[in-house]
Amino acid sequence: MTTLPTLELNDATRLPVLGFGTYPLKGNKAVDAIVSALDLGYRLLDTAVNYGNEREVGEAVQRSAVPRDEILVETKIPGRHHAYELALGSLRDSAQLLGLEQIDIALIHWPNPSRGLYVEAWRALVQAQQDGLVRTIGVSNFTEEHLANVIDATGVVPAVNQIELHPWFPQEQMRQVHNRLGIRTEAWSPLGKRNAPFGEPAVADAARAHEVTPAQVILRWHLQLGSVPLPKSASPERQGANLDLLGFELTDAEMAAITALGHADGRLFDGDPDTHEEM
Repeated sequence: MTTLPTLELNDATRLPVLGFGTYPLKGNKAVDAIVSALDLGYRLLDTAVNYGNEREVGEAVQRSAVPRDEILVETKIPGRHHAYELALGSLRDSAQLLGLEQIDIALIHWPNPSRGLYVEAWRALVQAQQDGLVRTIGVSNFTEEHLANVIDATGVVPAVNQIELHPWFPQEQMRQVHNRLGIRTEAWSPLGKRNAPFGEPAVADAARAHEVTPAQVILRWHLQLGSVPLPKSASPERQGANLDLLGFELTDAEMAAITALGHADGRLFDGDPDTHEEM
């Protein structure tokens, strides 16, 4: 079993340097995959109301031999629940589905700025944290402006912002914003999904040089950036490989070459948080 290092968040919670993404796993396949991930050493599980698998995540946590206090379960409030009372109700429903007295980490899934309610959802998260329903609060897919608005409204800085981040879209500007504000970057689709740049010389050459896989190179790139990647795999073999990142280190030149793969239109889909909305 791999024991991952941890990073301290701005609320003193310690977050593993790598987590386990659960989308789009559902049903028994999801439970089995999550139990396998926990057995191998993953301790951060990422889900969401809109993934439709909170019940499976909770079942896996109960079924696993890993003590509950070693596991961080992270879920997300959907856009349709941004109004203050709806957001609080959404969190209570998530806790019930997950079978948890306290949600470890709760995020706002997307800001949905045209509705103008994400600040209300943030106020609900702040209240839920004060009430003990949620331990750590954060956001997902927020821009610098969205972050400023919730911080100005409440004085509370999100602990994390989970954003699209992979070699095609390295999010240098947002990572700088996070560093300035003391927010930890989490990365969804950290490998680039079906468009993963495994064959790009910057990745393939580093994989050969360190005798690892291209996926391991990209995940190690995340770790050295200070980004917490959330890879998903139902395969125990691949889950284990994704954890095996501590035995090598990329050079500055290799890091720069991978980051240089990024381009302005590198998003996997039209997921600009200023325009893309999910209910």
